[in-house]
Amino acid sequence: MPTKEEVVEALREVEDPELGMDIVELGLMYDVEVEDSKVKVRYSLTSLGCPAGPMIEEGIHDAAASVPGVEHVETELTWDPPWTPELMSDDAKFILGFG
Repeated sequence: MPTKEEVVEALREVEDPELGMDIVELGLMYDVEVEDSKVKVRYSLTSLGCPAGPMIEEGIHDAAASVPGVEHVETELTWDPPWTPELMSDDAKFILGFG
């Protein structure tokens, strides 16, 4: 059975192409739920009109599906709470010049 940690680690391979960093470090991945072989990833984007949105969603789906034992992946785009730079990891903030 897959674990939440395995799925989160796989999601580190999904990059926001505009910022060149992965969605976990950017704070775009809000939650991962694992129930048996089913995974649900709740995520956001940096902006409502993010042109990379479909590519990021596909990356999330493919990365989660690549984890051994995962048979079904559901993605949920949310704007609640809205993404802000404060959600980024300290490393991402430093690299992108946010403090």
